[in-house]
Amino acid sequence: MKRQVLLVVNPTREEARSGALSLATQLQAREIAVFQALSTEGEKIAGIPVRESSTTINDFELVIVLGGDGTILRSAEMVRSSDVPLLGVNLGHVGFLAEIEKNSLDEIADQVAAKNFTVESRMVLSFAHHRGGKVISTGWALNDLVIEKQSPRMIEVFLEIDGRPLSKWGCDGVLCATPTGSTAYAFSAGGPVVWPEVAALVLLPLSAHALFAKPMVVSPNSKIQITLLSEEALLTADGFRSEEVKLGDSISITKDLATVNLARLGIAPFADRLVAKFKLPVEGWRGE
Repeated sequence: MKRQVLLVVNPTREEARSGALSLATQLQAREIAVFQALSTEGEKIAGIPVRESSTTINDFELVIVLGGDGTILRSAEMVRSSDVPLLGVNLGHVGFLAEIEKNSLDEIADQVAAKNFTVESRMVLSFAHHRGGKVISTGWALNDLVIEKQSPRMIEVFLEIDGRPLSKWGCDGVLCATPTGSTAYAFSAGGPVVWPEVAALVLLPLSAHALFAKPMVVSPNSKIQITLLSEEALLTADGFRSEEVKLGDSISITKDLATVNLARLGIAPFADRLVAKFKLPVEGWRGE
């Protein structure tokens, strides 16, 4: 059976469209069938066949995403229930989910053709939204879940961990992140950077008015529950799936049973990725 790869492209970016066509041509020259997933706007890239409705995600050995981390997070939805990995091609500014830059399309084609990539399983968060004693919705996040104010006034929340009360916070919001998400919103909010292979949940208040309002690293087996004590807030998963949280609602957060697989073309240590992405000053290092 001929090998198949699925391309997911940010249709709003011309460099993603042109890069997808170039990459598809190179993969096809290496006897790999390439299909494109339709965007939510239904836009197509001429020259690349559209994925047939009869196929499943398991018919593909790899999903290649051209865009920033936002495009990759949206694409995670299609592979979450499978073992098919995502390979991100970075077109954004600082991306940690994307593996490689667009100017390396030749390398991508060569490495994919040779199956010269490794797969990392990344932890996923699961949440349940409770109202009036009932679960009204459930969801998940690869990066983070954020409960945030919708007006200039701060919100008030009550925090429980493993069924025990921990604290009440007046704050702009509360963020719970995976190790993958620790380099995203959580990082800019002052949270710790957690190595991807570490099993942990990161929990931190956003601009909280409290003595005990520090970032926390919680066991991946713990259950976090956040109850809203003020009028309204917004729950957002991975920056794009949102729903309203009302007074008295609670959000329970746990590690999900499923994972998302990310493909890596190289074996660069995570520390090297941090140095490259943030242009960290390492001149004068005397190591080997």
